[in-house]
Amino acid sequence: MNRAVIRCPQCGKSNRVPAVADGRPRCGNCHRDLPWVVEAGDADFSAIAERPGVPVLVDFWAVWCGPCRMVSPVLDKLAHERAGHIKLVKVDVDQTPQLSARFDIKAVPTLMVIVDGKVVARRAGAAPAPVLRNWLEVALTK
Repeated sequence: MNRAVIRCPQCGKSNRVPAVADGRPRCGNCHRDLPWVVEAGDADFSAIAERPGVPVLVDFWAVWCGPCRMVSPVLDKLAHERAGHIKLVKVDVDQTPQLSARFDIKAVPTLMVIVDGKVVARRAGAAPAPVLRNWLEVALTK
């Protein structure tokens, strides 16, 4: 099972957070919501990103992509700001040809918001933090 180790922003305790779970991850020490940041691939994307529950922000990126490296810290910050309210799922397009074809990924980074298994928003290209924050807020109110 794909797991990530997330340090609690409140108390600093390290927590193992599964990629797939019902509900949302909470710190085992202070019980506050944790940021949920995981990776997904062709084999596990549906289970990780398309289940009903917490809205999912998907980042289709590539190692060689400069704009992807600029956007990634912004997305991590958004996941921390919205701990308990979104799951950030990172998908490396070079490792996931089936997903890239399925979602017709033509440029990286491409971002999508999935709510209850349905894509409710999509955008390609890098943008400054305020633009991405606003885009995510609008997408989550649809």
